[in-house]
Amino acid sequence: MVLLFLLQIAFFAALIIVGGRTWRIVSLALHLFSLFAVLHVIVRSDNAPFKLMWVVIILILPLFGGALYIWTRVGTRALSRRLKAIGESSKRLLTPPEDALPLLPDGCSAAHYLQNHEGFPVYTGTRTEYLSPGEAFFRSLMPALESAENYIFLEFFIIDSGAMWDAVLEVLKRKAAAGVDVRIIYDDFGCLLRLPKNYPAELAKHGIRCHVFNPFRIPLSAVQNNRDHRKIVSIDGRIAFTGGLNMADEYINEKARFGYWKDCAVRLDGDAAWSLTVIFLEMWRLLDKTPDDFEAMRPRGDVSFEWQDGFVQPFADSPLSPEHTASRVFLALIGRARSTLYINTPYLILDDAFVNAICSAAKFGVDVRIVTPHHADKPIVHATTRSYYHDLLLAGVRIYEFSDGFLHSKTIVADGEAAVIGTSNFDYRSLYLHFECGVLMYGTRAVKQLDDDFSDMLSRCQEMRLEDFSPGLFGQLRQAALRLFAPLM
Repeated sequence: MVLLFLLQIAFFAALIIVGGRTWRIVSLALHLFSLFAVLHVIVRSDNAPFKLMWVVIILILPLFGGALYIWTRVGTRALSRRLKAIGESSKRLLTPPEDALPLLPDGCSAAHYLQNHEGFPVYTGTRTEYLSPGEAFFRSLMPALESAENYIFLEFFIIDSGAMWDAVLEVLKRKAAAGVDVRIIYDDFGCLLRLPKNYPAELAKHGIRCHVFNPFRIPLSAVQNNRDHRKIVSIDGRIAFTGGLNMADEYINEKARFGYWKDCAVRLDGDAAWSLTVIFLEMWRLLDKTPDDFEAMRPRGDVSFEWQDGFVQPFADSPLSPEHTASRVFLALIGRARSTLYINTPYLILDDAFVNAICSAAKFGVDVRIVTPHHADKPIVHATTRSYYHDLLLAGVRIYEFSDGFLHSKTIVADGEAAVIGTSNFDYRSLYLHFECGVLMYGTRAVKQLDDDFSDMLSRCQEMRLEDFSPGLFGQLRQAALRLFAPLM
């Protein structure tokens, strides 16, 4: 944008100095092109703030704004078609031992949407465990990796050398040498300054297959904005993990960044682990040209647990789907809350639908509490998060900031009965631009553990007061500017 803004100034200067009919025709053509782009923005089914942001950008850059918009659209259609084809072919893999949907209690609309519309089934024969902080996840992960007999699949936004990854990698090398199928996917942008460019080749020397998602390139396109933000570990399709944690030392507090790092994950043992395995395999099929018999990877024999730890429903979200799955699930949980609604998120950058839903819940008497970090990892993003406080506090929402360090958990729990633990932040980038995943749960042990942990965590937070977030004229203008470009954050 800066480059095109300077180019636009140079163009106008040349038009004044040189003049002439050709320059005026070129200028008119570029203006018409930008007008066409504005019309295209308006008719698209994008989120309204995205539309407004692009219209403003094109107004700021009347000559080249349209070209910038079209430029950023390039490349997404082909990728979208491939992902849709992969998703259709893998639907048959997601067949649970029994249809548990009719067994759900009333008010579980999100589960109906995920199974009937998105193809992610509800499972019963699964044990769940809420793991927080990151040290608890690490303690549970290591023996699980050691138990692998057939395969280990890992998909992460960030992998970084250090105590955590070095320990995991040592197990992966031994398992690969013993004939276990070890595969890794990591996002190139997330690891841009953390891993060497030839890291997949280094892993291949140890028998570990690895793919880099969406290698970072210039020139930019919209595809470069779509990152793989998922965190998945699947072991033999019987054990799976997901949550906010990446493979780096700050997530287990081996390295201090912004103080104590508060994060969480959920462990699934049993039937539901297979859904996270399929989500990984779909991404693997997108990146790898070698055909795989995914059906052969389905766990055989008795995997289910005799007891029922409530209902478990892993799901995935894709920025190239118009559904915005995680957004719909979160809104359904907010709408079903009758007594309590607790949200953990490192970034709170909301569109109008979320602001209205959360404020309405508070106005209707639901005890709505949101925890965000007190220490900022990205100052502009933190300022944008705080720009929403006034409206939410005014509606009766109680907002806390985690004071001991940095809160990175991404959770929502309604009435102590239904919850999502996953990788999606409450911001535009997670909800509309990234590949994400999560686990929806009803009445499981992990839901109760999350609910209790949220209440305990409030003693380590400071509550925000309405009088501290009542902006004057300058503050209102600043908030408006931050929210205008919030879809970029």
